[in-house]
Amino acid sequence: MLLAIDIGNTNIVIGGIQDDKILFEGRIATDHIKTSDQYGVEIKNILSLFEVKPKDVDDCIISSVVPPVFNSVRTGIVKLTGREPMVVGPGIKTGLNIQMDTPSQVGSDRIVIAVAALAEFQPPLTLLDLGTATTIEVVGKGNAYLGGCIIPGVRVSLEALTSRTAQLPGIRLDKPKKVIGKNTIDCMRSGIMYGTAAMIDGMLDRVEEELGYSTTVVATGGMAQFVVPLCRRKIQVDRDLLLKGLNIIYKKNATEHKHCET
Repeated sequence: MLLAIDIGNTNIVIGGIQDDKILFEGRIATDHIKTSDQYGVEIKNILSLFEVKPKDVDDCIISSVVPPVFNSVRTGIVKLTGREPMVVGPGIKTGLNIQMDTPSQVGSDRIVIAVAALAEFQPPLTLLDLGTATTIEVVGKGNAYLGGCIIPGVRVSLEALTSRTAQLPGIRLDKPKKVIGKNTIDCMRSGIMYGTAAMIDGMLDRVEEELGYSTTVVATGGMAQFVVPLCRRKIQVDRDLLLKGLNIIYKKNATEHKHCET
């Protein structure tokens, strides 16, 4: 079994993949203070939850956008499984033609999602990831990674709103009943949820206007299932793009990785 791990700013996604099938997916909180031993224990607990033993792990791949946490997780994996993980970063084969000013600075999660989307959809693609940040990335014909946008995420926007305003409470991000709210909570919920949906619709229009052609739009990330239904644009949701992408990248680089281990 391949253990696929993505270290995000809020959560660490842990998935087990066998024969291109995702057997399980779990999440633990990203914590800059935790040691490698603590991460090792938490990952072992996730495996136990799905009745998987460390010896069942044949190999591991990690992508990370949180450098301070990466080493602790990597070391925890080595202690738990005895295997050195493959790491998504410079020098790894992805099949993408990254047309950015500094390709090495593109977040590994952005690359992983693009690789997964290209395996399932025909480019040109506009990809949305609604997590801690809301990111938009464009992949053109010829597997060209053209760039994108980074926007404060839904929860980040809500936290900023409630922490900077004395009279606005914390709220759940449920679907708003109406755009025009009749009380403070409904007004906040409408502004955050419909506001995000309208922003996405507007940004997609501008992206395609700049490109000069339409694209297939695919969304992933924890908030996608809540926000996408509020959008007016046709957007397909695939919550497993990260794990699918990690599996594809692992297979592209498995031979070299196993050679390096030996």
